[in-house]
Amino acid sequence: MAEYDIVIRGGLVFDGTGAPGREADIAIKGGTIAEIGEIHGKGKDEIDASGKIVTPGFVDIHTHYDGQACWADRLDPSSLHGVTTAVMGNCGVGFAPVRESDHDRLIRLMEGVEDIPFPVLSEGLPWCWESFGEYLDFLETRAFDIDIAAQLPHAALRVYVMGERGANRETATPDDIAEMARLAGEAVKAGALGFSTSRTLNHRTSDGQPTPTLTAAEEELTGIAMALKEADAGVLQFVSDFNDPKKEAEMLRRLVEVSGRPLSVSLAQSDVAPEGWRTLLGAIEQARKEGLPMLAQVCGRPVGVLLGLSLTMNPFSAHPVYQEIADKTFEERLAIMREPEFRARLLADKPDPDNVFAKAVLSRFGRMFLLGDPPNYEPTDDLVLANMAEKNGVSPEELALDLLTAGDGRNMIYFPFLNYAQNSLEPSFEMLQSPATIPGLSDGGAHVGMICDGSFPTSMLTHWTRDRSRGDTLPLEFIIKRQTQDTARAVGLLDRGILAPGYRADVNVIDYDGLTLHAPEVIYDLPAGGRRLTQTATGYDTTLVNGRVIRRAGTFTEERPGRLVRGAKAAPAPQKMAAE
Repeated sequence: MAEYDIVIRGGLVFDGTGAPGREADIAIKGGTIAEIGEIHGKGKDEIDASGKIVTPGFVDIHTHYDGQACWADRLDPSSLHGVTTAVMGNCGVGFAPVRESDHDRLIRLMEGVEDIPFPVLSEGLPWCWESFGEYLDFLETRAFDIDIAAQLPHAALRVYVMGERGANRETATPDDIAEMARLAGEAVKAGALGFSTSRTLNHRTSDGQPTPTLTAAEEELTGIAMALKEADAGVLQFVSDFNDPKKEAEMLRRLVEVSGRPLSVSLAQSDVAPEGWRTLLGAIEQARKEGLPMLAQVCGRPVGVLLGLSLTMNPFSAHPVYQEIADKTFEERLAIMREPEFRARLLADKPDPDNVFAKAVLSRFGRMFLLGDPPNYEPTDDLVLANMAEKNGVSPEELALDLLTAGDGRNMIYFPFLNYAQNSLEPSFEMLQSPATIPGLSDGGAHVGMICDGSFPTSMLTHWTRDRSRGDTLPLEFIIKRQTQDTARAVGLLDRGILAPGYRADVNVIDYDGLTLHAPEVIYDLPAGGRRLTQTATGYDTTLVNGRVIRRAGTFTEERPGRLVRGAKAAPAPQKMAAE
C-alpha cells in the first residue's frame, strides 16, 4: 500500500538553501514534503529523477498577470519555466480599487505601461469588484496552474481616492493621504502581499500621460507605508528613473526607517549614467548592514525590446514610407516589403526626426542582434547588426530588412537598452552576486508585443551556470537559491522556496544538461483575438505545485492546483529528515 502521494527518486537535489546538490529521494504527502533522503515507502505516483536535478519551484516576485489571471487558468509563460509562485501588481499598476467611471482609465494605463492592448483588457476583465479586497475575492474563486499573489497598485489607489486630481498628479492633501493609508491598511489585511508604486517617465498611459504616481510626495508615500506598519504586514515595491540616485535612495531609506516594512526597488545599468547603479546599490548595501530590510530587484539578462514585423515595433516603424503599409496585415506587409521598388524606397527613407523612440532605439544598430534559436542574450560582437553589415559591405538598414523579410518573416531583432554595458552582461553579473539584490523584473504577463522576459528563470540557469562564453559563470546552487529561497523570503512567503520536510511541495525535476531556452514566438490566444509573445523551453521534465503535477514530460497536465495566496506565510516547524 502506498504511504505517500508522490515519491521523486534518485535526483540530484538542490534544496534552495545554497547547499551543493546531493542525491536523494523526496516523498510528498498532502501537498507538502514529508521526507527527504532514502525513501523506502512507496508513492501512488513514482517519478524517476535519475540523471536530473531537483529544485524548489521558482518564485517570481515581479510579474503583471493582473489581467491574465482574470481570464486564463494558465499563467504562462512563467509556468513554462519552473515558476510555481508569481507575484503581480508591480510598478504601481493594476485594476483595484476602482470606480466604474475609471475602468477605461486603468485600462489605458496598463495598455501604455505594460503593452497590453485596450480591446484585450476591455473584453477580458469582468470588473466585478470595486475594492481591492473584492478583487482578491474574485481571484480566490479561480484555479490556476501556479500560485499567484497580488500587491496593491498605487496608481489605482490614487485615482480611486483623488479622481481626476490623482490622475493629473496633483499633490495629495492630508485627507487624501489619510484615505489612501486607510485603504492600504485594509488591502494588506485582506491579503495584499504589499504595495507598489512607480516614479519613472517610462510609465505612461496609452495616450501619453505620465503615470499618476510619478511625482507623489514623500509625505504621501510615508502615510501609506505607515498604514502597512500599523497592519504589521506587507512589502513595498518601487520603480524609479533615479535621476538623483543619492537623493532617492535617502528617501527610500527614510520610508523603511519609519515604517519598518521591507522594501525592494528595481535596479539596472543604463547608458545614460553607466555607473549610477553602483551608487544606489551601495546605499542599499549600507542600509542592510545597518539592519534595514532593503533590497534591489535585478535581472540576469539585458532589459530590452524585441523588434519584428509580427510585433509592436520594427526598425522601420518610424519611417514615413513604412507607415504607408503599417495598417495592413502581416502577410500583406511582408509581401510588399519584399518588392524591389518598395524596398528601395524604404531604404532611401529616413525615420521621423521627432520620433523619440526612433532616436533612442530604432536606429541604434550597434546594439541590435538577431535573436536566434536558442537565443543568446550575450552574443559576441561579430553578431551585432552594425558589425555584420560592415563585414558584408551593406548598410545596417539593408541587413535589418533582409533579416526581417527572410523565411516566414517572423525573425526577431533584439535591442538591449539596460544592463548591457559595452555589449556585455558584466553589470548583471556583479549585481547578481550582491547580498543586497534578488532576481526580479521578468514582467511575466506584460509587454505582450515587445518583451518576453517571463523566461528569466531558465536563462538564469542556462546562461549563468552553464553556457556563458563571454565571462565567468556562477555556481548552480547559488542561482537556484537566488530564485527560490531568496525571492520567497523577500516577499514573506516563508512556506516555500526550500525543499525540506513541512514545506510546500512546489518542485521542479529538470534535465539540466538538456535544458534549452527557445526563441520567443507570437501566439493569438488573448481575449478579442489579441496577440502576445511567449517563450518555451525543453528540459523541464516535471513541475509540481502543492504536490500536484502540472507538467509531466514537458507537457501541461489538466491539474490546476494554483490558488491566490493571501498575505505572508510563516515557515513550517522544523521536522526530521529521512535517513541518508
